[in-house]
Amino acid sequence: MTALKPISIGPVQIASPVILAPMTGVTDLPFRKVVKRFGAGLTVSEMIASQAMIRETRQSLQKALWDPSEEPVSLQLAGCEPDVMAEAAKLNEQRGAAIIDINMGCPVRKVVNGDAGSALMRDLPLAAALIDATVKAVKVPVTLKMRMGWDHSSLNAPELARIAEDLGIKMITVHGRTRCQMYKGSADWGFIRSVKDSVSIPVIANGDICSIEDAREALQQSGADGVMIGRGAYGRPWLLGQTMADLGESGQKVDPTLDEQLTTMLEQYEDMLELYGTHTGVNLARKHIGWYTKGLPGSAELRNTVNQQDDPKTVVSMLREFYSPWLSRAAA
Repeated sequence: MTALKPISIGPVQIASPVILAPMTGVTDLPFRKVVKRFGAGLTVSEMIASQAMIRETRQSLQKALWDPSEEPVSLQLAGCEPDVMAEAAKLNEQRGAAIIDINMGCPVRKVVNGDAGSALMRDLPLAAALIDATVKAVKVPVTLKMRMGWDHSSLNAPELARIAEDLGIKMITVHGRTRCQMYKGSADWGFIRSVKDSVSIPVIANGDICSIEDAREALQQSGADGVMIGRGAYGRPWLLGQTMADLGESGQKVDPTLDEQLTTMLEQYEDMLELYGTHTGVNLARKHIGWYTKGLPGSAELRNTVNQQDDPKTVVSMLREFYSPWLSRAAA
């Protein structure tokens, strides 16, 4: 039985290192609040471009918002200019961030073409300069998220990890794929052990962890100190809390009832409308509705209908009607 132990990220203590991955367009404030309520050792913001953070664009400020229930909060920055990253880190420290996370794992073409994200794994001197500037700019701990390497001919994550630790990074998360794999194939949890063996700071395993069994297997293969869950939490914000319970000492947690799932989805929906406004909120919430309802009878038809609705009150009514047969049976 693989058990989780507390970790230290500098002065920040994480009692149960099951961490919500930063995912652009997904892990916004409303979603993170729900995940944290069900249980998560740590949540991380969506990736924020450091240049946009300095300009304090509306979108970057939205991404940098958090709820007190999330504390300690980790904000993730991406960029390729050391001085800009340093300034963005300072701004977020001043806004109350407890941890600054540097993104060197994003494989998206738009990010990579700007020499940020996983492109930095092709340029270790620049990656080192970026880390050094960021760590020196703030008093809060700085963490790093990376991949195994750019491709399978350059699996340099252990080397980058050693550089990062020497420069003051306090925790490393490794997604068990190369940049060139994007999200194809399977995550190589066993490779993460080579990173774990290279450093003395906590190492977190990431990639394809979609169940408690996956988390247990990832920990066993990698020897990592914790897990980071991303796509596995789509429509299942309770998965992190269940994983914490199963790998801790509090025992297993069952899925919430459909009544509780509906309530959770509607709370998140209202929060999204408040944060983004009606038009944008309705559009952004559609994917979450699809994830929450996936697998239920008639869910495909529901999604097709909901995706054509722009009125939030109509959407809420449709969702209540969709769930009503199960809720009625439960009440009976």
